[in-house]
Amino acid sequence: QVQLVESGGGLVQAGGSLRLSCAASGSIFAINAIGWYRQAPGKQRELVAVITSGGSTNYAASVKGRFTISRDNAKNTVYLQMNSLKPEDTAVYYCNADITARLPHPRPRDDYWGQGTQVTVSS
Repeated sequence: QVQLVESGGGLVQAGGSLRLSCAASGSIFAINAIGWYRQAPGKQRELVAVITSGGSTNYAASVKGRFTISRDNAKNTVYLQMNSLKPEDTAVYYCNADITARLPHPRPRDDYWGQGTQVTVSS
């Protein structure tokens, strides 16, 4: 079994910063890509940022220049550093990972989601 556990959400004033973490655990052979989505009330879930196993990154236009995604492969952990936060960044942030499990054989590759962490930015 594979699990994603997020942490680091909270309440912050506009212009402030937060750092989200997502740790993957379980029978992991490889994390092919891992990233963050968010869903605001009444809106669809949207991609925020993703980083591949090779280190390539992709960001939503709305967060480019303010958010930075990084990963620690030794810890199977991804981080999202969020600076210059705006009220419109308020949402539940979900970690998402494309993971190849170690067992069984042949190794299955699936999409996993964390439970979500609330980020609230006050004006």
